[in-house]
Amino acid sequence: MIAALADLFRLSRAAFTLARHDALIPREFAHHLSAPLRLFGIVIRIGARGKAQRPGERLAHAFEKLGPAYVKLGQFMATRPDIIGFAMADDLGRLQDKMPTFSQAVAQREIEAAFGKPASILFESFSEAIAAASIAQAHRARLKNGKDVAVKILRPKIEQKVAKEFRAFSRASRMMEAVSKSARRLEPVKFIETLKASAAIELDLRLEAGAASELAENLKDQPGVHIPAVEWELTARRILTIEWIEGTPLGDLAALDARGVDRKKLAQEIISVFLTQALKTGFFHADMHQGNLIVDNNGKLALIDFGIMGRLDETARRTFAEIIYGFITRDYRRTAKVHIDAGYVSANHSAEAFAQALRAVGEPLYGNNAAKVDMSRVLQQLFDVTALFDMHLRPELILLQRTMVTVEGVARMLDPEINMWDAATPVVRAYIGDSIGPKAKARALRDAALKAIEIAPRLPGYVEQLGEAVRAANEQAANSDSAPNGLAQTLSREGRLTRFALWFAGVCALILAASVFLR
Repeated sequence: MIAALADLFRLSRAAFTLARHDALIPREFAHHLSAPLRLFGIVIRIGARGKAQRPGERLAHAFEKLGPAYVKLGQFMATRPDIIGFAMADDLGRLQDKMPTFSQAVAQREIEAAFGKPASILFESFSEAIAAASIAQAHRARLKNGKDVAVKILRPKIEQKVAKEFRAFSRASRMMEAVSKSARRLEPVKFIETLKASAAIELDLRLEAGAASELAENLKDQPGVHIPAVEWELTARRILTIEWIEGTPLGDLAALDARGVDRKKLAQEIISVFLTQALKTGFFHADMHQGNLIVDNNGKLALIDFGIMGRLDETARRTFAEIIYGFITRDYRRTAKVHIDAGYVSANHSAEAFAQALRAVGEPLYGNNAAKVDMSRVLQQLFDVTALFDMHLRPELILLQRTMVTVEGVARMLDPEINMWDAATPVVRAYIGDSIGPKAKARALRDAALKAIEIAPRLPGYVEQLGEAVRAANEQAANSDSAPNGLAQTLSREGRLTRFALWFAGVCALILAASVFLR
């Protein structure tokens, strides 16, 4: 009861803040509401701030006032333009997550609490905060061996603050699903759970360190990519120490041009790196905006800040690749079938009708570069199609969708004429060939051989057990007056056939295993 009241208080406080920024019932949308709600909106807008701003800008400012959990909520809302509209999604996507820094003394205490030694013993130098977000702030430091590092420190008591806000979010999302049928299709509870899981990783910097390490290992064969190395001995739950990357942020186009960076090639590299992560291992950097991308002094694309990562299982990766490949090859029937087979669209819908709708989305894209395609119109049409065919939100794809939109925006910034399909085709085609082509069949054959080797030694036992069961059934049938006359003979014949089949399967399994491993 106390927790429920506390949650309602937090939601009420948030509502008041939103009203002060004319973001609770924005005047631009009030005409869609009933007369009582319009009157209520007029009252709460008295004295509201930011009247000259767009609704999305006002909402972003309100979220920044409300704190870290709301900033994350706004950033995730930006991935759903189908719900909030493209203009608002664009404004929320610019949430900078910037906050005032906490003091150097507090940072020093956090370091000593984590490692039992003062910063002066652990570091040769340790700067004032150089950047501060809602969750943590960063410092530049130098180790005793002369290596430059970035030190990320969580804000004091941030874990408790975020946990309370997410509890209130969860309560609000359950209420939405209970009262609104349209809200249930959008699955706000799963949306909040996904957001909560993502935030939990950001609140344990050891997990972020693990993410950086795993991504570095996954991309070690990508010569043009640089993932900073973790300093594990100076990393703890609330402290992350990682290699400092010196270079040019992607947002500084003038500096990139001054260095002679080939922006067209860089744009294609970004798309390739994202798709390689998502398809090859299913583990990808889910916050690839220009602030987290740097061209280092060696000309490599460096990724930083690993607090938000996404993960797809093999089935989701294959589905994602086949959907993209279907659009690339204009095979809309195949794309529709993939959606239905994956359960994204109910099998009750016509695959042909869905393919026709996807064709209407895909054809305007074919052969056009980014400068000639209004992606907002394309996405709006795609969202209309998914709503028409009752396609539910897939929680495992939220981060993927968000990152795709972000990566596309960065690539367009670098090269306004980039052809997204041409840039994506080599990676997607290679994955398709590897996952469902001859290589995949060879792997499946090898897996079958391994399973055969595992099962083969147990086959004689299975045969003997079956034989005993058949003999027992024969005896029971022979002693039963109610049994049909031919039952015993039938059981005996079927038992002999089954035992022969098992023996034959065992021999085939061994031959299969030998043929695979002796190649």
